[in-house]
Amino acid sequence: MTELRLAEGAAATRILGIGSTQPERVVTNDDLSKLMDTNDEWVRERVGIIERRFAGENDTVVSMAVEAGSKAIAAAGISPTDVDTVIVANCTTTAPIPNAAAQVADLIGIKQAGGFDLNAACAGFCYALGIASDLVRAGSAGRVLVIGSEKLTDVVDPVDRSTAIIFADGAGAAVVGPSEDAGIGPVAWGSAGDLVDMIGMTERRHIFQEGQSVFRWATTKIAPIAMRALELAGVEPKDVDVLIPHQANLRIVEAIAKKLRQKGAREDMVVADDVMYSGNTSSASIPMAMDHMRAAGRVHSGDVALLVGFGAGLSYAAQVVVCP
Repeated sequence: MTELRLAEGAAATRILGIGSTQPERVVTNDDLSKLMDTNDEWVRERVGIIERRFAGENDTVVSMAVEAGSKAIAAAGISPTDVDTVIVANCTTTAPIPNAAAQVADLIGIKQAGGFDLNAACAGFCYALGIASDLVRAGSAGRVLVIGSEKLTDVVDPVDRSTAIIFADGAGAAVVGPSEDAGIGPVAWGSAGDLVDMIGMTERRHIFQEGQSVFRWATTKIAPIAMRALELAGVEPKDVDVLIPHQANLRIVEAIAKKLRQKGAREDMVVADDVMYSGNTSSASIPMAMDHMRAAGRVHSGDVALLVGFGAGLSYAAQVVVCP
């Protein structure tokens, strides 16, 4: 019997660098009030969003992914040729083929890369980060560029108050590579396919969601997933320096943080609130929030961060990481 040779991977992985980008156009709640029956106070009270960014005509899932990915590579202190695999998490490309990853890799200068898109909606970045870590540990990849990039304005009815006040555009990225010490913990993931009808697309390709049902699900089911990620990583709630949940809604973020503090997380645990000024950017929200917090000095190299993604599917994923 022929014996096959197996690849030898790294003992552990870590995030080497992060980067993000947003469109230039800022859209306030007052701007939206000119299009629909809403106002600044109403939006802030329900979802905590003050403003968000909308893409211009030349902004695409691919172009934003290229910019965020290039920044992450630069932050990692490596060149594009040092990356051999690209994963683009998204749910808003205009067509299923060609995939975004191959285009992004070529435009950045990563030639002959393994590249694929991944759709786990708002949980996409955490899914992709888990896969990237496992690829490096298995020896299937050396360094992986993981990007969450979304142009949600392509799939939102601009006068639908239930969605247009929430969703926005942008991209965030991270480079995953080998490490002597574990910097990315095991992923805790899953799905609730019986609840798939809570979030989806209409025949006109407009996103819809049952807001109250999603809120109840997220505020009751996601904290236990976060606790499971801590358990898998051998980390106690008190060890978490930074909580970065998917930036779906400020009320959901605050509810998750409250439940983790009830389980032992510290009062001084920093909680991402990027949704206030970026809106809900689906798979881009977690890496974008991390990058913005790093730039603002709220996240520091070596901090222990708990990432938690959740969204359509209904899909969810979480892992503990050490900030680069």
